Amino acid sequence: MSTTPTAASIAEDLLDEQAQLDGLVCGLTGEQWQLDTPSPGWRIIEQIGHLAYFDHTAAMAIVDPNAFGDHVKQLADPGPKGDPTLARARSLNPADLLSWWRECRTDLESAATTLGDKTRVEWYGPSMGAKSFLTARLMECWAHGTDIADALGESLQATDRIRHIVQLGVITRGWTYINRGLPIPDGDVSVALTSPSGERWSWGATDAESSIAGTAVDFAMVTSQRRNVADTSLVVEGHSAIDWLTKAQLFAGPPSDPPPPR
Repeated sequence: MSTTPTAASIAEDLLDEQAQLDGLVCGLTGEQWQLDTPSPGWRIIEQIGHLAYFDHTAAMAIVDPNAFGDHVKQLADPGPKGDPTLARARSLNPADLLSWWRECRTDLESAATTLGDKTRVEWYGPSMGAKSFLTARLMECWAHGTDIADALGESLQATDRIRHIVQLGVITRGWTYINRGLPIPDGDVSVALTSPSGERWSWGATDAESSIAGTAVDFAMVTSQRRNVADTSLVVEGHSAIDWLTKAQLFAGPPSDPPPPR
């Protein structure tokens, strides 16, 4: 992870992250698939259904932008009430859902091989560069996988693939405020983290008045809103750093708040 990632290397890390989550859910009982996760209203079956749906549309966006454009228009007028992105998942039994997710992953894997580092992909909002696009898919897999692991009382194995998510967490500091209609606080925030393998990763000026230090996993958990900062060992100093981590949101969509302390 010390070298600059490419679209191909991120795609490889995405495959590995998906495989880890597959290994967590492939042996679940029917009852376990129905377990509630920390995301209100989302059982394990909806978490995997969400990933399958968007892995499918991600492959479509890469290989057939016109079809994807038509899909976006249809999604804007879904008709009957209910979340159309979860409709299929809720109609399938767990075995068929798992098979569908694997098919969608295979399609995305094949589509990703066509991407160059500077390729842009149309998505639900603005188009995204290939590396950002694949990083977003990896982040989704990790974040929803974390919810599933929490529901099962387990933990995903921490790997240095998390650097992609940490990087996303760092660069979306401004987005956190823009998304809430708030001014971005003045001043830099230094971020110094320890990777799962023991490497030291850092961002920002070392002499910044505000700082965050701790593990990469904790930082990813907070910026993806899977943990409240109070439930981590992060050392957060300075107003700008404290304010950021009480609002941090690395994913797109309307503003949402971190979970309450456990």
